[in-house]
Amino acid sequence: MPASQSSPDHLAGQTQPVFKPRIFSGIQPSGGLTLGNYLGALKRFVEKQDEGIETVYCLVDLHAITVWQDPAKLRQQTREAAAGFIAAGIDPARSILFNQSQVSAHAELGWIFNCVARMGWMSRMTQFKDKAGKNSENVSLGLFAYPSLMAADILVYQATMVPVGEDQKQHLELARDIAMKFNNDFGVNFFPIVEPIIEGAATRVMSLRDGTMKMSKSDPSDQSRINLTDDADTISKKIRKAKTDAEPLPDTVEALRDRPEARNLVNIYAALAGHTPAQVIADYAGAQFGTFKPALADLAVAKLSPITSEMSRLMKDPGEIDRILGEGADRADAIARPILDQVHDITGMIRSRGR
Repeated sequence: MPASQSSPDHLAGQTQPVFKPRIFSGIQPSGGLTLGNYLGALKRFVEKQDEGIETVYCLVDLHAITVWQDPAKLRQQTREAAAGFIAAGIDPARSILFNQSQVSAHAELGWIFNCVARMGWMSRMTQFKDKAGKNSENVSLGLFAYPSLMAADILVYQATMVPVGEDQKQHLELARDIAMKFNNDFGVNFFPIVEPIIEGAATRVMSLRDGTMKMSKSDPSDQSRINLTDDADTISKKIRKAKTDAEPLPDTVEALRDRPEARNLVNIYAALAGHTPAQVIADYAGAQFGTFKPALADLAVAKLSPITSEMSRLMKDPGEIDRILGEGADRADAIARPILDQVHDITGMIRSRGR
């Protein structure tokens, strides 16, 4: 219903709601977790959990199937991603951790948002253009509607903040647009206008083989990334073989602007150490990469090896991982279902008593 029309009777006199601070974010369980996932997402998820804000973290397996997935591999990767969250420091007792497909409210609100969003909005999504390439007529409808489901993931919890990487900013802006259009169409102040959280030295970790490309689990070269399942020797070798230039490290961060590989390694060091890039430069100005890379390798091994070991331990008991995800899904549904019920009321859908 357009905003110019009267509001539904049951919404008359509604006051501006005060939304409870709540963080939502998710990761696709398609392919293994990388250093990029850890620095760009998991490490920050743990920090937000420790700030005492309610945190809801999701393995978005419905998003994963927008491209074809082997079912057995998807189950394995979902459990491995859950193990990665826990090993990195996510406490299932303090945060809600679950896989998306166990909470049907995501898909239900996703459909409603498909009817709120506009084709032109979706067509402008650069990530869809990148993934579809020249075969846009042959990709799944789900891939095209991916951002609408992402909006539902966030707003079904009335989340107020979302930690995202730079590459997801456009999708989050679309979620804000959908929330505003829904509120405007139905004359309500129901969905919050969510705020992105983009912070840290390595919110976008780049490939070890090409500093202009994002570190990706889909890159055909395993040397381009550090996997959270890599052992200490593999981590060290990958960093020592990482592409760099012949110049020593400069004495200012600004001097790294046109040196993408050098900038990437400095940012990774800063994020792992909890320093700023400027602090790293101050410590290593004038150093050759023959000195800097071994130091970075030692730091990466020290930070990542405990996570790798804990993931391996957790994966030995898949039943326990499934139990944790199931309990998380029950807690997530307890938040999402009443919100979705209100959406049904707002949009004019009839629900029988007790449903």
